[in-house]
Amino acid sequence: MLVAIVSDIHGNRHAFEAVLADVASTGAGELWCLGDVVGYGADPNDCCALARENAAVCLAGNHDLAVTGTIPLDEFSHGAALAARWTQEVLADDHVEWLRSLSPQGDEEGVGLYHASPRDPVWEYVLSTLLAELCLDVAEERVCLVGHSHVALSFVRPEGEAATGDTRRAGDALDMSDGEWLINPGSVGQPRDGIPTAGWMLLDTDAGTATWRRTAFDIAAVQAAMTRLALPERLVARLAYGL
Repeated sequence: MLVAIVSDIHGNRHAFEAVLADVASTGAGELWCLGDVVGYGADPNDCCALARENAAVCLAGNHDLAVTGTIPLDEFSHGAALAARWTQEVLADDHVEWLRSLSPQGDEEGVGLYHASPRDPVWEYVLSTLLAELCLDVAEERVCLVGHSHVALSFVRPEGEAATGDTRRAGDALDMSDGEWLINPGSVGQPRDGIPTAGWMLLDTDAGTATWRRTAFDIAAVQAAMTRLALPERLVARLAYGL
């Protein structure tokens, strides 16, 4: 089955709609979301509606859990907490209840799904081979998908060898038929790998392959909406740089 993998949408409707249009051109049979549907951006209600309509699987991210009150806002940076409080004020009750129904981890088609990591599905940022090794040690599945870091990357541990890792760019493709894998599709709504386009991935569960994609969206429109709502300026500015 060909599956589109998205993560870290963060209330960015323009990016999510652009990715969904791109996904529609690929023939993907399902969409899986690794969490953080809401969090920073100006359109949390629209993004929840789009995720509910289009995602066959959706996890809860740490920002989703903060908005529902499951984890305290004092665990977040100042800007993230301000955005979460605003989101709490505007998010429709049925979307809140939907977010509350989600889990930060799951599995589909033999693939482990985690918002952050197999060791800590809510908070751990897997950005080093050391952390990837520790995560692969506890993962029950040979192939795991993670989000949270907003960086498109992959880690692999061949049998009997140490893990290695690479950041991923548009068009990169992997054959995952051997070894243990930890894969991040990148962020739809707030990329942090220096590329200001929406990051996502195509996973072929039958062939065991992964291909990274990038989709352009109207960054200026997103920034204007956030500024109009007085969301934190740092969150607005970083969109232009993918940082």
